[in-house]
Amino acid sequence: EPRSPWCCLAWSLVIGTMNSLVFLLNLLLMFVIFTVVLLPTIVVVYFGFQCHSQVLHSSARYCKSILDDNSSSALIILGFVIMSPLLVVAMAIYCSLARRLRLLMCFQPYSLAVYKGGRWCRPGEGAPCCARGCNTQLKAWV
Repeated sequence: EPRSPWCCLAWSLVIGTMNSLVFLLNLLLMFVIFTVVLLPTIVVVYFGFQCHSQVLHSSARYCKSILDDNSSSALIILGFVIMSPLLVVAMAIYCSLARRLRLLMCFQPYSLAVYKGGRWCRPGEGAPCCARGCNTQLKAWV
């Protein structure tokens, strides 16, 4: 049965807010994982650019005694070379966590705002954010 226009608008705002929060949670999780996994690349490239005479040319002691322009260039190249495999690792970690936590199942369709009596999740999915009121029994066959 369709909802009234004002009720439909209110439910649309609730569902939109909930979907936005789920999106922000996914974005935060992705940011944390990518930052932690790509930290070695960030550090290596940072020190390479910091100590190179054509870029920043820091007056730090380690730049004068340990790193010259050739070694700074090598650090920059090494950082960009190890970035590709670390990006793949970070994406694999994020995808496995999102799948395990079923974060993408928490997005709700806007048809819940239009029609009365809709469920907040589909039966049998049992996502943590919408498991109330749904059948969360696991099947023996999968």
